[in-house]
Amino acid sequence: MMNQTTGYVGIVAIYNDSIILGNGSMGILIIPKPMNTAINILTVIILFITMISLGCTMEISKIKAHLLKPKGVAIALLAQFCVMPLTAFSLTKILRMDPIKTVTVLICGCCPGGSLSNIFSLSVKGDMNLSIVMTTCSSIAALVLMPLLLYIFSQGFTGLKDAVPYVGIITALVFTLLPCAIGIFINHYKSNYSATVTKVGLGILIISSIIVSVLSGLAVKDVIWMILMPDVLAVAALMPLIGFIMGYVMSVICRLSPQCSRTISMETGFQNIQLCTTILKVAFSPQSIGPLFLFPLLYITFQCAEALLLALCFRCYQRVTAPHGGKFWNSLPYASKAERTGSNDQYGNLLQFIIT
Repeated sequence: MMNQTTGYVGIVAIYNDSIILGNGSMGILIIPKPMNTAINILTVIILFITMISLGCTMEISKIKAHLLKPKGVAIALLAQFCVMPLTAFSLTKILRMDPIKTVTVLICGCCPGGSLSNIFSLSVKGDMNLSIVMTTCSSIAALVLMPLLLYIFSQGFTGLKDAVPYVGIITALVFTLLPCAIGIFINHYKSNYSATVTKVGLGILIISSIIVSVLSGLAVKDVIWMILMPDVLAVAALMPLIGFIMGYVMSVICRLSPQCSRTISMETGFQNIQLCTTILKVAFSPQSIGPLFLFPLLYITFQCAEALLLALCFRCYQRVTAPHGGKFWNSLPYASKAERTGSNDQYGNLLQFIIT
C-alpha cells in the first residue's frame, strides 16, 4: 500500500546489529506473511473507522464559526506542531536514541491531534467545539506540516534524512481525511444515522483492536523487550506530559480563557495514535521497524493515564472551589451550558462512565 524508502537499508543494518532473538542468535524480526498482512489490514481498518467516527462528531456550522474567529485554532495548531515535534526531537537527542527509535519517536511527535482529546477535553470542561475543530484542522494541516517537520528534524540526525517514508506518510494522511470527510457528510446530510454509525464503528473498532493486539503480541513475543527499554519508556511517559503542560502554558500566555486553555492542553498532548501505528506498521517493513511499531500502544497508555490523572485533579480542584453546587462555574463569563451542567449530547454518557 505504501512505498518503502532507500533509507531502510541503513536502518535494517543497525537493527540487525542490535537485536537478539529468543534463541540468542543475531537476526531480524520475522513475521509470517499471512500474519503481517492481517495486522496491516486491521490497522488500516482501525484508522478508517476512527476517522469516520470523528467525522460524525463534526458540524460544518461550528467549524465555520471557529474559522471566522481563528485565534484559538491558530494557537492550538502552533502548540500541536511546534511543542510536540520539538519535544520528540529534544528527547531523542538527550537520550541519544538509535536511528530506528528516533524515526519512531519523531513520527509520533509530528502526528496531528487524536480523537481521544475530544473526550478528555470534555472531562476537564473544555470547549468541545474548539476541540473538535482543532482535531479537524490539525488532521488537514498535517498533510503538509507532518512531512515538512519530519524532513526538518531528520536533518539533525546522521543517516535519517533518507529513512523517513514520506510517500507512505502522505498516503496515510490522505487516507485519514477521506473517512473523516465521509463522517462529516453523514453528520451533515444524514444526521439521524450518526449515532448508529458511531456505535457500530465502536464495536468493530474494539474487535479489530483486540485481534491486532493478540497478533502483534504473538509476532514480537521474542523481542518485546525492545519497546520496554528505559529510553523508550521515558519518551512514552514524558512526551504527552510535556504536551499537556506546554499547551496550557502557551494558551495562558496568549490570554485565552481557562476553558480554551484546558482544551488546547488536551489537544496538544494527545497524538493520533491510530495514524502513527498505521504508518509504522504499513509504511515500514517488519525487518526495519521490528517491534517498535508497538510504540504507539505504549505511548497511548501513558497518554491516557496522565490525562485521566489531570482530569481527576481538575475535578478535585473544582469541588474544592465550588462547594455549593457549582456556583463558582456558573459565575464565570466564559462558562458554557455544557460546562455548567457537565453534559454534552455527543459525550455526556461516556464522560460519566470515565469520570464519575
